Amino acid sequence: MALDYRKCAEEIAANIGGGANVISAAHCATRLRLVIADNSKVNKKALENVDGVKGMFESNGQLQLIIGTGTVNKVFDEFISVTGVQAGTKDDVKAAAAAKQPIWKQMLKTIGDVFVPILPAIVASGLMMGLVEALAKIPGLGFGGSDWFAFLDTVANTAFAYLPVIVAVSAARVFGGNIFLGAVIGLLMIHSAFLNGWNVANTEAINSFFGVTDGIIPKWHLIGNLVTIQRSGYQGHVIPVIIAVFIMCKLEKWLHKHVPEMIDLFVTPLTTVLVTAFATLWIVGPIFSMLETWVLAGAKILVRNPLGACAMGALYPATVVMGLHHMYNVIEAGMLAESGLNTWMPIASAANFAQFGACLAVGLKVRNQKTKSVAIPSSLSAALGITEPAIFGVNMRFFKPFVAGMIGGAVGSLVAAILGFGATAYGVTGIPGYLTVSNPLQYTIVLAIAGGIAFALTWFFWKEETEEGAEPVKAAPAPEVKAEPEIVVPEKTVISCSAGEIKAPVKGKVVSYTEIPDETFAQGILGEGVGIWPEEEVVRAPYDGTISSVAESKHAVGITGPEDMEVLIHVGVDTVNMNGDGFEVLVKDGDEVKLGQPLIKFDRQKIKAAGHPDIVVTLLTNSDDYEDVTINTDN
Repeated sequence: MALDYRKCAEEIAANIGGGANVISAAHCATRLRLVIADNSKVNKKALENVDGVKGMFESNGQLQLIIGTGTVNKVFDEFISVTGVQAGTKDDVKAAAAAKQPIWKQMLKTIGDVFVPILPAIVASGLMMGLVEALAKIPGLGFGGSDWFAFLDTVANTAFAYLPVIVAVSAARVFGGNIFLGAVIGLLMIHSAFLNGWNVANTEAINSFFGVTDGIIPKWHLIGNLVTIQRSGYQGHVIPVIIAVFIMCKLEKWLHKHVPEMIDLFVTPLTTVLVTAFATLWIVGPIFSMLETWVLAGAKILVRNPLGACAMGALYPATVVMGLHHMYNVIEAGMLAESGLNTWMPIASAANFAQFGACLAVGLKVRNQKTKSVAIPSSLSAALGITEPAIFGVNMRFFKPFVAGMIGGAVGSLVAAILGFGATAYGVTGIPGYLTVSNPLQYTIVLAIAGGIAFALTWFFWKEETEEGAEPVKAAPAPEVKAEPEIVVPEKTVISCSAGEIKAPVKGKVVSYTEIPDETFAQGILGEGVGIWPEEEVVRAPYDGTISSVAESKHAVGITGPEDMEVLIHVGVDTVNMNGDGFEVLVKDGDEVKLGQPLIKFDRQKIKAAGHPDIVVTLLTNSDDYEDVTINTDN
C-alpha cells in the first residue's frame, strides 16, 4: 500500500513537539533533517514506529529521519504544510544545529572550519620541517650548515613563518568577510616594521627570567603614554589573528549596511582596516602579550616539581593553540646555563608525542579517507616535534583526541620529572630528541607512556561521526531476486572528487545534471552529478559500496561508498508514478555490492510509453562536502 505522506508528516510533527519546537527543517535525498529546540519533547520510540520512517538518529545537532529516496521530498512538503515551518537548505540546518551547540563546541568548530582548508599547507610543511630539522641534528653529517639545509628549511617553514596570513584569509572566508581585507590584517600582524614575534617573546622572556625591567621593545606613542602600541609581530600566533579577523568581518558587514552605496567602495575597506588594526595592536595584542608573560612565569614555577611538570605536560598543547609555546626556549636556555641539563625538553616531548599517539589512533581508526589522509602524515609530523598539523588538523577538531593527548602528556611528563633526566640542548623534541637526550632508555619509556596512553584513550573513547550517519536502517522486505546479468565493470568515470571516482552506472550519452529535464535535479538541490541517456537497461554499481536505500517504487537506489560518498541513481523522471511497473530491483537495503554489479533492471519502452524521459540520473548527494567535485560529460 502506498505511503500516506500527509499522515506520515502529521505523526512526525506530533512526536517532536509540533512546529513550534522546530528551529530549522530541510531534507536530502533520503533523510528529513530537523533541528529541535527542546529535545525533551521528542518521542523517539514513537518516531521509530511512524509508518514511512525507516530509521532515526541524531548527528551533529540534527535529528535525522530516514524516509527514503523519492519519498522524503513528498513527506517534507507535507511536513512544511502541517507545521508551518519555513523550508530551509542543508546548510541552513547545519548552521542552526551549530548554533545550538555549547559555546566551547562552537569555538572548536570555528577553529576547525578555519584550519580545514589550509591543512594541506601546514601538514606538508610540518612534516618537511620535522625531517629537515632531524637531519640537521645528526652529528658528523654536516647537513645543518649546508646550502641544501638553508634552502629546504626556508621552503619547509614558509607556511609557519606566514601562518597568520593563511589563517587570516581562511578566517575571513569563515566569518563572511572580504578575504583580501583579511589578508591585509594577516600581513599587518607580521609586518616587517615590527620586530619578529618569536624574537620579541624570547627578549621579553629573557628580561623577565633575569630580572631585567627596562624593556627594549620599541613602541609607538600615539596619544602620549595613554595609547601606546608595541612594535612586535605575531609570528606563530593563531588565536589573536582569528579574533582580529572576526572583528574585521563584523565591522565590514556593519559598514556595508550603513554606508551610502556611493562611497561604500572606499569608505568601508579603509575604515575596516584602520579600526581593526588599531583594535588588534592596541587591545588584542597586549592581552596576549600579558598572557605570554603569565604562562612563562607559571611554567618556570611548575617545572621544578613532578606535579607541576604533570600539569605542564597537560597544558602544553593548549599553549601551542594560542601560539605561546615558542617562549619555552628561554626556560630551556636558563636551565642549560644554570646546570647544563635541560629538564624541560622531556616534558615538551611527552606532550608532543602524546598528540602524535592521539592523531595516529584517529588515522588508523577513521573510515573517512579525507580525514585519514590528513591524520597519518600529521601524526608523523608530530612524532618529529611539529605538532600544529596534528593539533589543528585532527585532534582539536574532534576534541576527545586532544583531551586524550593532554592526559597522555601529563602522565608522560610526570614520569619524566620523577626520572630526572634531561637534554644537553634545546629546540628539538620527539624522535629527533634522541640526539640530545641524556638517557635514551628513559626517554623511550616516557615517549612510549605518553604516546601509548593517548593512543589507547583515543582508540577506545573516540567514535567517528559522519555527517549522514552510519546507523542501521530498518530493512524493507527483501524483494524476490531473479536471475541477473553478469557483472560488467564500467570503464567511464562520470564524477570524481578527493574521495574517489564514480563510474557510469549505464552505457549511454552523458550530460551534466543541469541538462536533466527535471527542475529539482537540474538545480542541483539533490547534489551535483550527471544524466545518462541509456543504451542498455541495466543499472550497475558505480563503485564498491553498500546499498543505503531502495525506493519502494523500485526506480531508484542509494549507495554509500567506503569513502563516505553517497550516490543516488534515479531511473527516469517522475517514474515514481509508475509504482514499480517496468522495474526490477536486484538488491536490498544493507547489501554490499561490487563495482559493476547489477542493481536495477528497467524497461525503456514502458518508461517512454508512460510519458517519462528514461534518463538515468546519477548524483553525488553529499557533493557539498567536497570542494573538488569534477563532472565528466565527454562521450
